[in-house]
Amino acid sequence: MADPSRHNEDDWDPEEDWDGPPPRTLSRTPPHTPTGSLLRRTRVRVLLPLPLGGAFDYAWTPGFHETPDEGTDPPAPGTFVTVPLGRRMVAGCVWDGPAQPGEVPVDDTRLKDIEAILDAPPLPEIGRRFVDWVARYCLADPGAVLRMAMSVPQALMREAPAMGLVLGDDPPEALGLKMTKARRAVLDAAADRVVRPAKALAEAAEAGIGVVQGLAKAGALLPMALPRQVLFPTPDPDRPGAVLSEEQGRAAALIKERVTAGRYAALLLDGVTGSGKTEVYFEAIAEALRQDRQVLVLLPEIALTPEWLDRFEGRFGVRPASWHSEMKPVLRRRTWRAVAEGEARVVVGARSALFLPFGALGLIVVDEEHESAFKQEEGGVLYHGRDMAVARAHLGDIPILLASATPSIETLVNVRAGRYERLHLPNRHGRATLPEIELVDLVATPPAPGRWLAPPVEKALIETVTGGDQALLFLNRRGYAPLTICGACGFRVGCPNCSGWLVDHRLLGRLRCHHCGFEAPRPSICPDCGAADSFRACGPGVERVAEEVAMLLPEARFMVVSGDTVGSPAQAAEIVRSIRAHEVDVVIGTQMIAKGHNFPKLTFVGVVDGDLGLAGGDLRAAERTYQLLSQVGGRAGRGEKPGRVLIQTHAAAAPVFAALKNGDRERFYETEIAARRAAGQPPFRRLAALIVSAPDAERADAIARDLARTAPLTEKDLRILGPAEPAYAVLRGRHRRRFLVNAPRSFPLQECLGDWLGRVRVPSACRVVVDIDPYGFL
Repeated sequence: MADPSRHNEDDWDPEEDWDGPPPRTLSRTPPHTPTGSLLRRTRVRVLLPLPLGGAFDYAWTPGFHETPDEGTDPPAPGTFVTVPLGRRMVAGCVWDGPAQPGEVPVDDTRLKDIEAILDAPPLPEIGRRFVDWVARYCLADPGAVLRMAMSVPQALMREAPAMGLVLGDDPPEALGLKMTKARRAVLDAAADRVVRPAKALAEAAEAGIGVVQGLAKAGALLPMALPRQVLFPTPDPDRPGAVLSEEQGRAAALIKERVTAGRYAALLLDGVTGSGKTEVYFEAIAEALRQDRQVLVLLPEIALTPEWLDRFEGRFGVRPASWHSEMKPVLRRRTWRAVAEGEARVVVGARSALFLPFGALGLIVVDEEHESAFKQEEGGVLYHGRDMAVARAHLGDIPILLASATPSIETLVNVRAGRYERLHLPNRHGRATLPEIELVDLVATPPAPGRWLAPPVEKALIETVTGGDQALLFLNRRGYAPLTICGACGFRVGCPNCSGWLVDHRLLGRLRCHHCGFEAPRPSICPDCGAADSFRACGPGVERVAEEVAMLLPEARFMVVSGDTVGSPAQAAEIVRSIRAHEVDVVIGTQMIAKGHNFPKLTFVGVVDGDLGLAGGDLRAAERTYQLLSQVGGRAGRGEKPGRVLIQTHAAAAPVFAALKNGDRERFYETEIAARRAAGQPPFRRLAALIVSAPDAERADAIARDLARTAPLTEKDLRILGPAEPAYAVLRGRHRRRFLVNAPRSFPLQECLGDWLGRVRVPSACRVVVDIDPYGFL
């Protein structure tokens, strides 16, 4: 690889930059170099967690390092090291595999030395293969993928042991200490010679911390390392679980067979809402634990984690390790390390948990596998967590279980092709039955002026609450209103950084952009026509629906659940607890509350705007609408009482609503699959997006023209659309253009795209991002 010392740091994208742990100072004159050691230098490839294109060559020189006991053999692949890059030191991973095509080796005399080996478990061989595979598939720099595996730089350094105090051997008199009542109490509390933190010792003695510190300074108490805390105790696989139905038992037995075999197998656990899918795959987890293997469970949203953790603890006696973006840095560091060292046997987390350094992974579970939240649509590497999980299972030769009440079309097509096995749970567990779904035609039965709930929904809501049950009103739109408009001239309040409108958030007293985070107060004077107090809210959000509920049921207790009210797992857990405890009568929520939760007292669900997800040109619009409304409807009637679901729509004749009303899932999927096949869309053909972005429209258009001029138009059966402005032509201050590439499944898409991009020079301020298998088209 090219000499890393010559890399131009001015070309780096600061959003992609990464710093490892603070390394030791590099001595340019090797302090321990024996005579002739330079003749024994070994070339070592090191991949850095930066978007630099490939591994760099460094030298391993015996005796060069500050700690001679590091040995004379070069570090093995997977070892984490610190190396010089330009004018600084960074952490990287010793890499294996062949050099990149066209790579010219650096002369031995110009190689920079590895500075230090970091005290961390090596990245396993399967982890390195996975990094390389994801990079090739997603057309990403391997270093950018490695960055996800090295997401906690501090974990690469062993944490110093926590220190406590223990009673010393010398009596206080020999130390010249004047005894007081408080000192005597502390020494009496320490008489058992158990090592305790200073604060714990002070509390045990009911003395001040200063007394403890004084005794330690005098030598009466001696410092000693505290026993290492086991952060994640091993779950007990043989702890009794829920009593399974006959259907559940058959599914669990088959999954356990696949886990016991220890070979790759992809299984779809297809069960209606409330059928007990979680209890079934808990049995698979138990079997993997008996095999002394690690388990990864992927969940699509942080809001689903707290209730899942409670159920896991009830089954296995302890909580698993969690992994998500809201973790505190210390816990994040310890969890990464616990996974690498094998202490964390079960991990439940978001899609990024897939890149943790598992050394003995034996089972992957993807719950709610159809969820679009598994798609990473921003950042350095764009990937789909479900698809990468299947790849990880295949590379590691381990089983993977996909669970859903409304599977994705991609997964169903794989089942039909024989690539996946399907396990079906057609009935709810116990005596619960699926809710009745009715449509409310807003053309025939509109809400009253200024209202958003149609009369049938109002009536059902009132009957439910006055009857002592709970209701859920679902609207997948945060805030009070999606648009603020001047009633005098029609001026719409937009975001200065994005091609979108600012959302009115009355609870915050602000207008906010949900794409870039820009906020502004609601204007009192129209900047376009100068009219005062002319702005009006247009359309409903969950806050506006809550306002209507307060007018309709002034005595009812209601709660708004959205991304504005749920910011952490702790908040999500408290919300779930309060609903289950019936401290809330009406829940008004977005998709955060639509899936995975079990509220026994909730018997009515009202969907405020069933058409919302059908807008735009998304090829998955009908599929997503069906999945989301099936999931939210599935919250009703999970207890002893039957449930009822009313869906408000302006398009009652649309196939998706007919399927929901009639419970005809199979016909809906058949229609959608046939339409995809006829249109030549995924999963029957492959799709990729090239997204151009630049600080201004002129530069974005220039790059788009260059790409259009060099496009591989002669490739047989390759369809290229664009360049065109996406729905959000400006996003976070950057102007965007998009190409869509449609190719046969057998076509070497990544190779073709890589060759195409190699023909165009992209200036440093501009970007071209490749999205293989895009899910969003904003």
